[in-house]
Amino acid sequence: MATLEYESPIGKLLITAHNGKIIGINFTMDDAPKALIAPIEDDIDNTAVMKQCISELESYFQGNLREFTVPMKLIGTDFRIHVWKALITIPYGETINYKELAIKIGNPKASRAVGGANHHNPINIIVPCHRVIGASGKLTGYGGGLPNKEFLLALEKRSM
Repeated sequence: MATLEYESPIGKLLITAHNGKIIGINFTMDDAPKALIAPIEDDIDNTAVMKQCISELESYFQGNLREFTVPMKLIGTDFRIHVWKALITIPYGETINYKELAIKIGNPKASRAVGGANHHNPINIIVPCHRVIGASGKLTGYGGGLPNKEFLLALEKRSM
């Protein structure tokens, strides 16, 4: 496994790869113990996928990339993986609410569970949980903070 800290326009992101696939993109906090942030290992598969991930993230933040192609592996419960795969199908620049996402996965009464799965999304930005909003149309929780969620949605709207 390899990790790398990437300075993005919305703060530091910790990118994790394993066996040539991205398994995590998470927000870091400035006060996080640096011992948790390991240098990239000398593994050709992980190094290549990390470089591709950073290249695609940079292109996304410049407004030039709408679909990520970097190899990734979702790790979680069957339900969470089902939700995360549904998140990937939300078109760039569009939003849906938690109930609509629950309906999309075939479980219309699972809005709260869908919210919980969103909260545990291990691959932020690429698995676009930022595209899920409250039923009222207002922005609701985001692991990277609401200002970052607002930034990502505005970026996508601007780039359309």
